[in-house]
Amino acid sequence: MKKVVLMLIFMGSIFAFSQKKNGTVYIEHPAIDVVEAYTKAFVSGDTTKIASLLTDDFKSYNGLSTNPNAKGRDKASFIKGAIRWSQELDYFSIGDFQGAYPDAIEYKKDNKDEVVWVQTWDLLKGVHKKTGVKFSSPVHRLFVVTKDTKIKMLINYFNEGIFNELRQSFSDRTNGTIYNHHDNINTVRKVVYAFENSDLEKALGFFSDDAQFFNINEDFDKPDTMEAIKGKRQGFLDSFEVKNIEMMGYPDYLEYEMGNGRSVLSWWDFHLTRKSDKKEIKLTVHMSHDFDKDGVIISETLYYNKGLLEN
Repeated sequence: MKKVVLMLIFMGSIFAFSQKKNGTVYIEHPAIDVVEAYTKAFVSGDTTKIASLLTDDFKSYNGLSTNPNAKGRDKASFIKGAIRWSQELDYFSIGDFQGAYPDAIEYKKDNKDEVVWVQTWDLLKGVHKKTGVKFSSPVHRLFVVTKDTKIKMLINYFNEGIFNELRQSFSDRTNGTIYNHHDNINTVRKVVYAFENSDLEKALGFFSDDAQFFNINEDFDKPDTMEAIKGKRQGFLDSFEVKNIEMMGYPDYLEYEMGNGRSVLSWWDFHLTRKSDKKEIKLTVHMSHDFDKDGVIISETLYYNKGLLEN
């Protein structure tokens, strides 16, 4: 056992002494200052300042590109593209991602030009001026900074999916069909008028057993189950007399192409009497009901002013 322990100690020493350093990581460094100056100029659209911070042979690369032969963008092309961000986005900003900060790395091995690598973890934000599309994306950037503090190379890593909605928003497109008469609309009317007549069993019979019930006045992350909503609806009927429910305008049934969604949107005025003090209340309610392909309601969302019901 003694020999085994000594051998383990010896092997551990070998591993410890075999580790090698290959440079230094800085939290403060002139190269970081250059990158911060570049970022400020990029966000403000100061192309003159950007040009002064880049080497003549500067290249930028898309870190997510799958092209092994990518040649990158040269200085002129990059600056031309850079100005579009500030021109096309309101509230444009690039800042440190929460809890992160830049690092400057001076490598020793194979670094004859004495360049410094600066890596940042950022959050890019903005709102596209023409389409209103919101940009919010984590960004990782790698900069190569020369010993005379010029940026020689930039590699960007960010979610290019933020451009998908932007591209689609430049032209009109449909997303399904809106109906003003449909069997799903008929179902919602049956639900509401069954409730008007205090027939909870029938009203809730149009829902699936695992339906979810949402209410703007309650936590949206914790929808009610069928069992919970039965108690709440009965409690409502115990506290209020439903004198009349009238439809406002007409419901819309939306059958979406994207996501295959099926929703009935409807608007109602509930005319109530509070039993405790006989107060007459008019409660305006907006309802959204989602259906499955068989015409069964799988979720309900209610929007109304709960304060009108309180003493």
